[in-house]
Amino acid sequence: MTPSKIRPLEGIRVIELGQLLAGPFSGTMLAYFGAEVIKVEPPGGDPIRGWRVVKDGASLWYRSLGRNKKSVTLDLKSEKGRELVLQLFDSADVVVENFRPGAMESWGLGPDVAKKRNPGLIYARISGYGQTGPYSEKPGYASVTEGFGGFRYINGEPGKAPVRPNISLGDTVSAIHAALGVTLAIIAREKSGEGQVVDVALYESIFNLMEGIVPEYDGGGVVREPSGTTITGIVPTNTYPCRDGKFVVIGGNGDSIFKRLMIAAGRPDMSENPEMTDNSGRLKHEDEIDEALGEWCKTLLAKEVIDTLEEARVPVGPIYSVEDMMEDPHYQARGMFERVEIDGKPLQIPAIMPLLEGTPGRTDWPGGDIGSHNKEILGGLLDLSEEDMDKLRSEGVIG
Repeated sequence: MTPSKIRPLEGIRVIELGQLLAGPFSGTMLAYFGAEVIKVEPPGGDPIRGWRVVKDGASLWYRSLGRNKKSVTLDLKSEKGRELVLQLFDSADVVVENFRPGAMESWGLGPDVAKKRNPGLIYARISGYGQTGPYSEKPGYASVTEGFGGFRYINGEPGKAPVRPNISLGDTVSAIHAALGVTLAIIAREKSGEGQVVDVALYESIFNLMEGIVPEYDGGGVVREPSGTTITGIVPTNTYPCRDGKFVVIGGNGDSIFKRLMIAAGRPDMSENPEMTDNSGRLKHEDEIDEALGEWCKTLLAKEVIDTLEEARVPVGPIYSVEDMMEDPHYQARGMFERVEIDGKPLQIPAIMPLLEGTPGRTDWPGGDIGSHNKEILGGLLDLSEEDMDKLRSEGVIG
């Protein structure tokens, strides 16, 4: 199929409010697949513009996160700023916000007000604990909700403090849930003509990743515990150190795969052991199997382990850093990096998945300067004159 220049969300206008990661990354996904995303920032800009690695006064992360968005500065604490936001709502298909529950209502910008003006509006809300329930008003960053959602409990070494991945997983997963919710609401609106609220809680997005822990506990009384580098109840699947200090991940838990794995690792006795022919049997010999694989890996370089097991058709792979990713030919062949220019200087940013064969997403421009689209949106879409904008600027409404 020849890719089309038309993307699936073209013609959809999104107003993005909020800051940092969950709301903005949801907006990034929608913009990548064609939506017109108008990012409303305070006059000083989204704080994430100054986070992590900053070059030439701007966060390199924001160059990726702010791609394809039109930045407009409006002070939501001012009456004039809020009125302009409502005017933006009037022509929008979608609102995405990630303020604390009740904040939008306190500004007169909640969904009840917005939908009276625009009944077809889809209003996506991302918060720590959701818009309802006894914890809804609690502050909820990703780090906290990853614990509350169960993710932290099952991660790390038994008996030690739970570990945190060095990313804001709860924010990113919630952003993906919000983007999914928005697209489902768009489909529903085509049938009903009505918009709706999409209520995304960070902890619930994490909870959605928890596989079978609920039925296992309710039906079997089993609490899944942290398991270090392996996973409970599936053998063998683990991470092993090699002779060169690198690590490999081996997934040999399929019955036929296990046989090929143990033959390749020099343990044909285990491959033919009748007590290890299926997962339930291997589970009883988990330590023995892990020890055998660990000893074998220690004698070889990581590349030698990978080459040997790939030849035996056993799932195996390295532990990659970002440097490894950017040098890998498979990442390159799959188009995982996109090149943009910042003041004439090249910068690579990640592509956004999934890859759609006929209507793929793309990056049109990197995250730009604060208020870079004020004239286009406030002057063009909302029909403000230069004099109007100068007055609002002098009053601090648009910065």
